[in-house]
Amino acid sequence: MKNILIVGGSSGIGLALVEALQDICNIYVANRTADTLEGKNVTHLPFDALTDTLDGSALPEIHGLAYCPGSINLRPFKGLKPDTFRNDFDLNVLGAVRVLQSVEKNLKAAGKASVLFFSTVAVQTGMPFHASVAASKGALEGLTRSLAAEWAPAIRVNCIAPSLVNTPLADKFLNNEAKLAKASERHPLQRVGTAEEIAELGIFLLSDNSNWMTGQIITVDGGIGSLKT
Repeated sequence: MKNILIVGGSSGIGLALVEALQDICNIYVANRTADTLEGKNVTHLPFDALTDTLDGSALPEIHGLAYCPGSINLRPFKGLKPDTFRNDFDLNVLGAVRVLQSVEKNLKAAGKASVLFFSTVAVQTGMPFHASVAASKGALEGLTRSLAAEWAPAIRVNCIAPSLVNTPLADKFLNNEAKLAKASERHPLQRVGTAEEIAELGIFLLSDNSNWMTGQIITVDGGIGSLKT
């Protein structure tokens, strides 16, 4: 069985990955709590992406790594303090850097491995009120391409850039019927995405079925980033 490390696997897309892969892979989940992992076939590693360092020596070789922590701070630019930009960058980029530096040996020990990041459609498609999250996720997309080049051919690095997905992280934007309807109407496909849909693409990118793909930013956005209807 392959060993898959999912950072931030307690909710949303990360949890959807856990649920889809737990019976076919050895899953290691690094996040702060294990409440939603009860009964799951996983090994939980207590971990805070903002403050902690993973102990790579306590892990086996890693065939796949998904870094799932994220933030959605949508406000007018004038209302975003520099600390918001710093915090978003620390979670989305530096957290990923710290994890990868801790387990690089584990990834290389697998002989062939895949790393998966998550960005946002707002990086490539300018959207109002997204300055902080787009800035940090844009840096993550740059990291994707840089590491894909540096670590080829042994380690592949790809990134999924979704639009709004119905997860606990996005709950404040979708927590009533009016908000959900308005968000759905913005997308040509007339609905927001689901965690399971994004996880399906994540499974593909972590698997050998995507062996000839690296350095890619793949948009899954209900058409909002490229279509006007």
